[in-house]
Order: sequence, then C-alpha cells, then structure tokens
Amino acid sequence: QVQLVESGGGLVQAGDSLRLSCAASGRTFSNYAMGWFRQAPGKEREFVAGINRSGGSTDYLDSVKGRFTISRDNAKNTVHLQMNSLKPEDTAVYYCASKWAVGRGVRVFTAKSEYDYWGQGTQVTVSS
Repeated sequence: QVQLVESGGGLVQAGDSLRLSCAASGRTFSNYAMGWFRQAPGKEREFVAGINRSGGSTDYLDSVKGRFTISRDNAKNTVHLQMNSLKPEDTAVYYCASKWAVGRGVRVFTAKSEYDYWGQGTQVTVSS
C-alpha cells in the first residue's frame, strides 16, 4: 500500500505561481512512476503531468507545456508540480498518483486507469 498526501494548493490570481507537493509513504518510492491529474467541476479527471521512476523522462498536457514542471526527489519520497503563469482554466482539484513501474523502462504513464494509488487531492483556484 502507498499513501499519497498532496499539499500546496490555494487561491491565487491569474499569472501567479503555485508549487504542489506530494509526499509518499508505504513502499519504495523509486519503484513508482508518478503523475499529477486534475478534475474541474463537471469534468472528467485529466492527466496534467507525469514523470518516470528516475525523473529522467516527463510528459505534459499540451495546455500546460511551458508553464508547469513536474519533478521528483527520490531521497525525500516527494514529487512536485511547479505551476507558473496560472490561468482561470487551471482551476481544479489536483491529484497525485503513483504507478508500479519496475521493469517498465523509462516510460511515463498518462492514462488514469494505469495508476494504482491516489491522494485525496488539493484545491487550486485561479481568479481572473
């Protein structure tokens, strides 16, 4: 079992920045690929950013490329999502997720069905 706890959400204005963090516990963190997803009211949960086990490969939703950066610290069992130039359409609950990835090479996972464990989410609200 893996426990994931997100933090760092809040209410900001358009153009501001936020840094989300996800602290993992329970299993060897470096065996898991990690991802950030978000869900706005009335919408499906969507992939935002993913990172492989080593941190050497990443992938992003097109609309956040150049604004968001995912990173991980395997020594501290944490993954971060740096969000810059925030827009009102980024408003959502943001979820951290982990995917067992031993033997899966350098792959980054983008489908929510592929992930094994989820955090409770943190609210991000961007006002215009």
